[in-house]
Parts: sequence; C-alpha cells; structure tokens
Amino acid sequence: MPEGHTLRRLADDLTAAFAGRVVRVSSPQGRFEAEATQLDGATVVGADSAGKHLFVDLDHERFVHVHLGLIGTFDVHTDVDDVPAPVGAVRLRLVTGADADPRGTAYADLRGAILCDLVGPARRAEILGRLGPDPLRNDADPGQAWRRISRSPRAIGDLLMDQKVLAGVGNVYRAEVLFRHRIHPLRPGDTLRIGQWRAIWADLVELMAEGVRTNRIDTVRPEHLPEAMGRAPRQDDHGGEVYVYRRTSMPCHVCGSTVRTGQLVGRNIFWCPRCQPTFRSRAVQSASKHAGASGGAQT
Repeated sequence: MPEGHTLRRLADDLTAAFAGRVVRVSSPQGRFEAEATQLDGATVVGADSAGKHLFVDLDHERFVHVHLGLIGTFDVHTDVDDVPAPVGAVRLRLVTGADADPRGTAYADLRGAILCDLVGPARRAEILGRLGPDPLRNDADPGQAWRRISRSPRAIGDLLMDQKVLAGVGNVYRAEVLFRHRIHPLRPGDTLRIGQWRAIWADLVELMAEGVRTNRIDTVRPEHLPEAMGRAPRQDDHGGEVYVYRRTSMPCHVCGSTVRTGQLVGRNIFWCPRCQPTFRSRAVQSASKHAGASGGAQT
C-alpha cells in the first residue's frame, strides 16, 4: 500500500496540473458516473492529503475523497498534445478544458482505488478527525500521537502503523525509523520516553519529506550508502536504500548481524537483533540482577 509520502506527492502533482482550471469529469468505468456528472465543468481548487487519504478540492466545497488501497493508481499527465481514449477500468478521469493556460492540456486517470467518493466539508472533517497526526502536514500535533503511545501497552511497531495514532506511516517507514532509533518493534509503547518519541517524530518528518522530493524511500545515513561501504546497491522493486525492510537473513549494514523478520498484527516486521535488542524494563533487569546475586551467595 502506498505510504504517506506517495499521497502527498500525488496531491502536489494534481494541484500543479489542475488548480484554478475548469475540468471535464467522467467515469469511463461507470462506478463514479453519477458523481462525475455533478462535477463536470467544475473548477479545481487544489488537492491535499492526510495520511493515506487524498482529497481533490473542487468549487462549492465539494471534495473527491480517494483511498488507493493496495493496487490503486492515480496517474497525472501534463502538457500533452492529445488526450488518449481511456484504457482499462478508469474510475475517474479529469481533463482540462480548452483554456489558454501555459501549463497546457492535462489529464489524470484513477484506477483500482478501494474508495472514490464525493463528500462535503462535514464528511471531510469527520475523516480527518479519525486520523492521527501526519508528519507531512504543517498542522500536525505530535503530542496527539504521544498521548496514545505513552498510555498503550501495545507494541510500538503496531502503534506506528495504526492510522488513528499516526497517519501516513506504512511498513517501510515503520521498520526503518525503529532501526534508526535502536528500538525493537515489539517494545511496549508505554515504555518509551518522550525524548525517544520526539526523535522518532523529527526523523519521520525529515525522511518522509525526502520521500516526497525523490519519490522513493531512502533511510540509510551517508556512511552506509553503497558507495561509502563498497557494496552493491539494493535491488528491489520498492527501490531506495534501507537498513532492515525486506532484508531478511542479510547482514546488517551497521553491525553485520543477520536481519530478522517476524509477524505483528498480520504484517511482517524486520529488525536487527544487535542494533535493536529486546526491551527489558528496569524492574526486570533489577530482578534478574538480584536473582543472580542471591544465587551466587548460596553456592
């Protein structure tokens, strides 16, 4: 499933191509036909994203709400000479009119999305209200996520993927940010310190913004890049250089230990057993030391 940086980049692309322009709206597939008829001839105000949700804003406070799901795509084509006939199951098509805009003719086709609805401002606010803070939004409040994390015994790896806790983070960013901060994915959320959370949040803000800029996920520090380590670049259809994501049984770039994988709430987790040791509370550590001392006195 696309992570939050993909939706933010898509929102930016849609805004750049269509904002301020009258559009022809259609549904070649037919599943959005009634709504497309209402919107045909509308002016696009812009597009925005929150987590994995996309909103195309049209005049008169109308919003097309899209969730791409696992296989959805929303392809934007700009400055074209001709708009081709739709290919495949195009649920929504936007096409600019015959204006004199220097951006030229543009069109966008939505395919495979699990959700494409026409909503008003109240419904949009309701959807946004269910989401945790998005590291890519200027209005995000990381304290909102911290209040949930700090009170929950659930694994931090689970909490980071809960869109009600934190919006936009998927499996790649989850695995990588925990590695970068030496935190095991099964560590209970309520054992984290606020300083650790602030560092994780700041890292996500930076990493995801870079993902928007480059359209790929890169999480390794300069000293661990292929050219710095003399290793081959990563070969993976997800692209980007990473520490642990989908690197099961491969050596850790930092310590050389074998990267491990497991399951957490139906999704794969990845970690390095040396860089991300299993969390042991101070109480457990103290009890272990006490037991060891007592055992030593008895022998």
